[in-house]
Amino acid sequence: MASWFSRRDFLPAGLKAEQVELVGNTIRVHSRSVKTAAACPRCGMISRRVHSRYRRRPADLPAHGRAVELVLLVRRFRCRAVHCPARIFAERFPPAVTRPYARRTSRLQGLVRHLGLAVGGRPAQALAGRLLLPVSKDTFLRSIRNTTEAATNELRVIGIDEWAWRKGQRYGTLICDMERRRVIELLPDREPATVEAWLRARPGIKVVARDRNGGYSGAVSRALPKAVQVADRWHLLENASTAFLAAVQGNMPAIRKAIGAKSLDPKLLTAVERLQYEGIQRRQQTNRMVRQMADDGVPTRRIVRQTDLSRKLVRQILRGEREDVFRIRESSLTPWLPQLEREWAGGSRNGAELWRRLRAGGFQGSLRVVGEWATRQRRAE
Repeated sequence: MASWFSRRDFLPAGLKAEQVELVGNTIRVHSRSVKTAAACPRCGMISRRVHSRYRRRPADLPAHGRAVELVLLVRRFRCRAVHCPARIFAERFPPAVTRPYARRTSRLQGLVRHLGLAVGGRPAQALAGRLLLPVSKDTFLRSIRNTTEAATNELRVIGIDEWAWRKGQRYGTLICDMERRRVIELLPDREPATVEAWLRARPGIKVVARDRNGGYSGAVSRALPKAVQVADRWHLLENASTAFLAAVQGNMPAIRKAIGAKSLDPKLLTAVERLQYEGIQRRQQTNRMVRQMADDGVPTRRIVRQTDLSRKLVRQILRGEREDVFRIRESSLTPWLPQLEREWAGGSRNGAELWRRLRAGGFQGSLRVVGEWATRQRRAE
């Protein structure tokens, strides 16, 4: 059996529809509150003295393939309390209708939040365009964060990392609330005891995201033994990229020989790469000339005089050390890497001490090169 509905049945509870009009592709529903009085938000005094009126236009759920807009008639009341600082206040609608200053009704805001949780910001924006919801990707993400902040005031998921008061000299500890995405504490140092004391005062923390600093790990284990420790994404990617670059640099001679000059297509090169390739071709022509002279029995000294090349360069060509296309500058530390690795495995972890031991064996490089190598090794572990 069919039943009849009034205009009020299509609106959130507490509103009364006065007029429905179609403007372009938008349905506008003019409505107002059914209450005759309102309570002051400052003192709670009930007032019936209307001062003035204005209109709000929050968006509502679409209907029949058209966008819906509520035109709410909002009344301003005079507060009857003598000592209330709010002489004039606007009436508040029920939370099921809309929030103060909101641009959407509560039921539409709930749909926005669910879409943001389900598919994320940019996909939700594309889907919302088909559903006639004028909501941006940033609004979807912001609605999720605002709901999370309102749901809990306790710290549950935090991130810990060091930060520099003065780079290279003094460091502290940075603690962030990962759910609200904001900094909540700056500790004066990065000592494990300081972090442990701070964590003991907050037993509600369930998850701690950190780098691979052993001091932070021990502090979390002692203060919050039941908390889950995870490696944050930035440090995982940083450590992975550092390990990849170290592996590539260590095997660069084999990689250069495997690639070879024949794998290059001059048509695909940029202007700068084409200049480099032309230089490679000139170098290969010089190499062929020197090798041909050596095959004909010309001594190295005469090759140097006739070609105007240095003796070192001629010897490199004859030994086959100038055939690679992809050349990188060899570090002064390369011949000393086996000794460094032995010293490191033996327990010597100080960059200055390693540098002094290499200097005693004839190393001519600087302390900075050895110190950077020690830092990369320390981070890799």
